[in-house]
Amino acid sequence: MKLSARDALSYFAKPDKGKAGVLLYGPDAMRIAIRRQEIIEGLIGKQGEEEMRLTRMSGAELRKDKALLMDALKAQGFFPGARVVFVEDATDQITDVTKDALFDWREGDAQIVITAGSLKASSKLRKLFEGHPSAYAIAIYADPPSRAEIEATLAKAGIKDVSRDAMTDIEALSRTIDPGDFRQTLEKLALYKIGDQTPVSSEDVLNCAPATTEAEVDDVLNTVAEGRANELGPLMLKIAGQGIDPVALSIFTMRHFRTLHAAASDPGGAASGIARARPPIFGPRRDRMTRQAQNWGMYKLETALGILTDTDLTLRSASKAPTMAVMERALIRLAMLAHRR
Repeated sequence: MKLSARDALSYFAKPDKGKAGVLLYGPDAMRIAIRRQEIIEGLIGKQGEEEMRLTRMSGAELRKDKALLMDALKAQGFFPGARVVFVEDATDQITDVTKDALFDWREGDAQIVITAGSLKASSKLRKLFEGHPSAYAIAIYADPPSRAEIEATLAKAGIKDVSRDAMTDIEALSRTIDPGDFRQTLEKLALYKIGDQTPVSSEDVLNCAPATTEAEVDDVLNTVAEGRANELGPLMLKIAGQGIDPVALSIFTMRHFRTLHAAASDPGGAASGIARARPPIFGPRRDRMTRQAQNWGMYKLETALGILTDTDLTLRSASKAPTMAVMERALIRLAMLAHRR
């Protein structure tokens, strides 16, 4: 039986213990691994593997020894409880042996969980699970999680009360980091809010989001965009001490000012422009960049982009000028420009 995306969410939350098995397939190995882990835990519990109620094998092993699956299916464990046979990296070559196991499955046997890569509609293994009355076939795609998936992940992490702005930020975050990091971020957020009964805020999300190299230079970018030239010196010493390359700093600065320029040029206003930014901008940073775009205006930002383009060319040229000094001079010019009318 083929499950739709909506029905699959219900299955992931509470796997059907009365079915023979499930096939997960698709191009994203990380997403498949996360869903497979959810299903197995839902079937045998968190202690299932420790109690030897989980049998693992690869598709290659099963091709060499076709009795492996049936033996694992019928085996009796030392501990009571449901059992699972997990077959990873499956291909159409194990279709026949899987077919025998599915049609010989009886209540009390281990359930079969199989993962595979991308399978065409003509795939024999995929057709087997789609057509079997006691098995499921679920396609896992590399699309960003839906609102329903995010809410389910939040609930599993123990997060119940989320403000509207924070939910917007969480959705934006889900589109910018991989599924494993996203899940860990929500688990971190749940720990962060232990003992705190207030709704999750944008600031909470920002505090728990993964740190990036770009985040490390945010202080410099905000100082420049807000015209605080007198504060640049100590920040530049700190950046240099962290080993950040002047060309990389130039790229981050150019990206920041291009985003501001796009926002300032948006027909709907700076707030609308920041909301359209890709990758998404969330948390207090969104409001801060909106104010920066409004204060600069489109024409001044065009001048700023010209300064940054010239600086980038100098940094990449054969000039013997100290590159960090060149970059710092450009940032000071930008900070001074912020005050001009």
